Amino acid sequence: MTEQLQPMPEDWQRALAIVAHPDDLEYGAAAAVASWIDGGREVAYVLATRGEAGIATMDPARAARVREREQRASAAVVGVSAVEFLDHPDGVIEYGPALRRDLAAAIRRHRPELVITLNHRDTFGPTAWNTPDHKAVGRAALDAAADAGNRWIFPDLLEEGLQPWEGVRWVAVAASPQATHAVDAGPGMERAVRSLLEHRAYIDALTDTDPETYVRDFLTWATRSAAERFGGRPAVAFELFPR
Repeated sequence: MTEQLQPMPEDWQRALAIVAHPDDLEYGAAAAVASWIDGGREVAYVLATRGEAGIATMDPARAARVREREQRASAAVVGVSAVEFLDHPDGVIEYGPALRRDLAAAIRRHRPELVITLNHRDTFGPTAWNTPDHKAVGRAALDAAADAGNRWIFPDLLEEGLQPWEGVRWVAVAASPQATHAVDAGPGMERAVRSLLEHRAYIDALTDTDPETYVRDFLTWATRSAAERFGGRPAVAFELFPR
């Protein structure tokens, strides 16, 4: 028997989503974000890059400006107003202390109970290889959740006025092939579609398919893939790591 996905915890107020690129959250997690914000919770976004290497037909300097603008508009669709960019280099993010420090600093600034990130594992499934940026940022986010609470790791953050934050209770990994929990995608689905559609320059470069058809088909497929394990309801699935 297939193990069922459990509902995500609801006894929290603040979340921080940490991903590598503009559009990472919109390819699945945005429907959950919309529902959480509807419920009165606070969600902020931190992106390691501006996605400057993501559009082959566009110079990176211009792409960075376009993709930042698209990400801010995309976040606004689901009710997120706090969007930060850390300016790590797109495509060659390095996992290590520098990345962990930046993410620990972000966690100390926002003081979330829930940290959200994207799949840190090698694959998205049997034949879908993950990218180095996703793996580096996902893994660093898991580590930074602990780093943020330890005053002896990155002590220079104290000099910047960033006090340790031990309040992270869970890290939720979207698009993991080892999902354990889920959020009903229904209430936030239409806003998730509109949110991903805000990444128009990226989508236009990615596919010749009509953008709305492409977006709706992808999100429908992604959320229905979890339905069998979530009482038949389309869902946003997460691998949840309690802390």
